[in-house]
Amino acid sequence: MYKNVLRSITDIEILPIIALVVFVLFFTGLLLWTFLQRKEKMDKMARLPLEEE
Repeated sequence: MYKNVLRSITDIEILPIIALVVFVLFFTGLLLWTFLQRKEKMDKMARLPLEEE
């Protein structure tokens, strides 16, 4: 039954490609954001759980 439903959808073969492109762009953006952060900001964020306030 599900195979017939999926076969009836036009242009369904493009959806996995779009999902892969979105995933790769998001992952690449996240990596770039992580590596381009300043060390001072990362050190400050790392110390936050240890502060008293």
